[in-house]
Amino acid sequence: MKLFFRRFGRIGDQPLVILHGLFGISDNWATFGKRIADEGFDVIIPDQRNHGLSPHSPVFNYLALTDDLGELLDDQQIVNPILLGHSMGGKVAMRYTLENPDVVNRLIVVDIALRGYGTRPHHRNILDAMLAIDPALFPTRTAIEAELTKKVSEQRIRQFLLKNLHRNDDNVLEWRLNLTGLSENLSQMFDAIETGKIFYKPALFIRGGQSDYILPSDYPEIRKSFPNAEIITIENASHWVHAEAPEQFFLLSSGFLTGTPDWLSSVNE
Repeated sequence: MKLFFRRFGRIGDQPLVILHGLFGISDNWATFGKRIADEGFDVIIPDQRNHGLSPHSPVFNYLALTDDLGELLDDQQIVNPILLGHSMGGKVAMRYTLENPDVVNRLIVVDIALRGYGTRPHHRNILDAMLAIDPALFPTRTAIEAELTKKVSEQRIRQFLLKNLHRNDDNVLEWRLNLTGLSENLSQMFDAIETGKIFYKPALFIRGGQSDYILPSDYPEIRKSFPNAEIITIENASHWVHAEAPEQFFLLSSGFLTGTPDWLSSVNE
């Protein structure tokens, strides 16, 4: 599948591919992408299938998402990439890295582990809330948010979801997400990544201290597949670490990516 992507920085610099999470879009990472590009990176941020401006498909699983990433790297002739992925994007990044350990330069995974997660009612509730709303029947985003409030109480989550709205050629609001495709395949987004392979190059796992997506019980499995992984906690952040602690997240990421001396100690001071 040919993915839409945003690109920042200079082609020829070290490539860095950033993969958003479920319900996300490439624009969620644009501010970070522009800033890290100034550190000497060619930043590529795709919309994953069924998200943003990328094509829709009834097939939605980690095999397909990983194949999409491989096709993007091949099409753009991206060599020796660094991969950074959040949540669903982190699982795609881990799977691709473990399947292609000689291809990937290094890896950053944001608040997701290798294990399966079972049923997560929160995600189903979000999807059901969005499926219940026909944006074409509402004049404004504000009106849609008011309707969404009935089932999604957290304003931060509503604002995140509303970034998936756009006006079509008839100036009518609609969701960019393939909600039906996501809904029919949602359970597959909680699958484990199991390859039996090992990535020996540097890896960084950043977890939110208020999140349960990476727990201390996950550390042995992470270090088995990524023996040179650093696992760092940003204490006051939840699953959306990069959005809730952007400065600390940037310092951690840029320090790891650029090899800044003593980057861990400087962040923890």
